[in-house]
Amino acid sequence: MQTEIYKNQLDTACEKFRAILEAQLKRVEAMKSQGDFVDYSALDTIKIGVCGGDGIGPTITHEARRVLEFLLADEVACGKVTFIDIDGLTIENRIAKNKAIPDDVMDELKACHIILKGPTTTPQKGDGMPNIESANVAMRKALDLFANIRPVRVPEEGINWTIFRENTEGGYAVGSSGFNVTDDLACDFTITTKQGSDRIARLAYDYARKNGLDRVSLVTKANVIKTTDGNFLEDCHKVAEEYPEIITDEWYADIMTAKLVDKKRRTSFKVILCPNLYGDIISDEAAEFQGGVGTAGCANIGKKYAMFEAIHGSAPRMVREGRAKFADPCSMLRAAVMLLSHIGYQEKADKLECALDVCTLTEKRLTITGRDTGATCRDFGDYVMEKLSNQ
Repeated sequence: MQTEIYKNQLDTACEKFRAILEAQLKRVEAMKSQGDFVDYSALDTIKIGVCGGDGIGPTITHEARRVLEFLLADEVACGKVTFIDIDGLTIENRIAKNKAIPDDVMDELKACHIILKGPTTTPQKGDGMPNIESANVAMRKALDLFANIRPVRVPEEGINWTIFRENTEGGYAVGSSGFNVTDDLACDFTITTKQGSDRIARLAYDYARKNGLDRVSLVTKANVIKTTDGNFLEDCHKVAEEYPEIITDEWYADIMTAKLVDKKRRTSFKVILCPNLYGDIISDEAAEFQGGVGTAGCANIGKKYAMFEAIHGSAPRMVREGRAKFADPCSMLRAAVMLLSHIGYQEKADKLECALDVCTLTEKRLTITGRDTGATCRDFGDYVMEKLSNQ
C-alpha cells in the first residue's frame, strides 16, 4: 500500500518538476535572442521609476530621489530625465492581490528604463502571511536583471571590492516552486544555464578590464555541488580565457567568507564573481566592513532595464516604533551613485560619492543612529546636498 502511495506522489512531483524545467528552457531561448544593452544617450527621455516599497523604504527612497533631483536639476528641466512615482509595491497590496508584484505595478515598472526601489518585505513560513514570492526576486526575473553589483570600499583598510552576483538563477531562480513530495520529503531547486553564467562572467571581466583591476575571484561550492556550481565555474573560466591580462582564482564559498576577515589576504580581492545564493551571503558580510548593510547600495542590471536599491530589508520594527524618520539613507544614496554612473552621468556620480565619503568617513558632522539620538534621514540628505553645493 505504501509503495502505491509513493508512486502517486512521485508521479505528481515529476509533473511539477517537468513544468519547472519547461519554463527554464523557455527562458534559455529568450536569453539566446536578446539584443544589446540600452544606449541611454540615445534616448529622448530617461524614465526613472521611483518605487518606495515597505517599512522604511519610502523614507530612504524619497531622500535618494531628492538628492538625485538636486544633481539632475538641469536634465529634469529640459526633459532629458523624468521621475515617475510607482505605488502599489507595499506588502499590504501584494497580499491583497496575492502576487509578488501585482500586474498593474509590473506594467508601470516596464514603462520605465530605470527603477529606484526601496526595500520590500518578503513573507516567510510561520509569520502568518501568504507564501508569495519575494518582490525582489520576481522583479529581477520579470525584467531579466541578471547582474547584481555591490561595491564595498574601506580605503583605510585597503578594501576595494566589487561583488558580481548572478541574479536570476541559482537557488533563487525557482524559490517559490519547491514542493513537498511527501509529508517527509521536501524539494527545492538550483538552476544554472550556460547563457546565464556566460553573461554575468562577461560583465564582471569587462568591468575589471575597464577599471584596470587585475583579479577576478570565482566563488562556488563546486567540490560538493558538482553539476550546477561546476558548470558555472567552467563557463566562467571559458570567458576568462578572453581576458589574459586578468588573474582568475577560485574560492569555495565557506573559505571566502573566512578570507574576507583575513587582513593579510582580503586586500588582494578586487572583483568577486558568485552564483546567486553565495553572492547574497558574501556581499552582506562584505558590507559590514563598510559600516553595515545600511551603508551599502547595489545595482541590478539587465540589457533592457536596470534597478537600483539598498541591500538591506524594510525594517518594519522601526516603523512600528515610530523611528522611520531616523532611518539611514546611505544605502539608497550609494545606489544613486551607481544609477548616475549607469545612465551616463559619471561626473555627477563621482561628486555624489565624494560627498558621501566626506559625510560618512572623514568629516562625519552628523551621525545616524536609527533613533532620536542621531540625525533624521532628511537632515542627512540636506547634509549631503550642502557638500554637493560646496564642491
